[in-house]
Amino acid sequence: LPGSLSYSIATVGCNFKCRFCQNADIAQLPEDRKGMIVGDRYSPEDVVSSAERANCQSIAYTYTEPTVFFEFAYDTAKLAHEKGILNVFVTNGYMTSEALHMIRPYLDAANVDLKAFNDDFYRQQCSAKRKHVMETLQLMKSLGIFVEVTTLLIPGLNDDKGELRQLAAFIADSLGPETPWHISRFHPTYKLTDRPPTPPESIHQARRIGLDAGLRYVYSGNLPGDDGENTTCHSCDRPLIERWGYHISKNVITDGKCPHCGASLDGIGF
Repeated sequence: LPGSLSYSIATVGCNFKCRFCQNADIAQLPEDRKGMIVGDRYSPEDVVSSAERANCQSIAYTYTEPTVFFEFAYDTAKLAHEKGILNVFVTNGYMTSEALHMIRPYLDAANVDLKAFNDDFYRQQCSAKRKHVMETLQLMKSLGIFVEVTTLLIPGLNDDKGELRQLAAFIADSLGPETPWHISRFHPTYKLTDRPPTPPESIHQARRIGLDAGLRYVYSGNLPGDDGENTTCHSCDRPLIERWGYHISKNVITDGKCPHCGASLDGIGF
């Protein structure tokens, strides 16, 4: 839904322990909070009503990990669909197949972090296993959930060109070339402060790897103003959506097609 508003919610906690967590103040509750949770008390009905008042077309379950508050997310997603509001998970992909099958009728899309294509990285940096994330991605695809993939590129840890080629090939072969891949810039934070921010040229290199693998939509993340933020037609390569950060300055997509060559585009709400 390019250009639309999404009502974003989260609770405290995560089932990963990423040393580079970008939302550690809520995902990894700091010890100095002494268990105190800061926030507002909302019911599923409150969330959906607030989303309606804000004219949001979707609700995003994000910031931490939606499977940690799965029951709340499920109840909210079900109510949202009754009101014609779409539901999006922003997730690390660490969930059971039972949970995914349960929420499938109400889950329209998911952005899944595939943090690396390296088992050691997942074990050492996230205290998790890569294979479970890959299994979730493949199951989501088979269930008809629209999937996007995000990789936070960290200098010296997951930016090896050979590894990125494997990751891009997995997306293209197992999820399909129409699957968007977002390659985001890392900023030192939480427990990983000994690495510099990702050089823009590393993002550009990874993006070229994705395009060379046959992926149609490969984006630069956390680089406002970069050409890689834009959407181009996979058929004629003409610009379709121009972005600056979260702002869309131009969108010429018409009825889900490229106005220049008529190619059908992949996504929700075009």
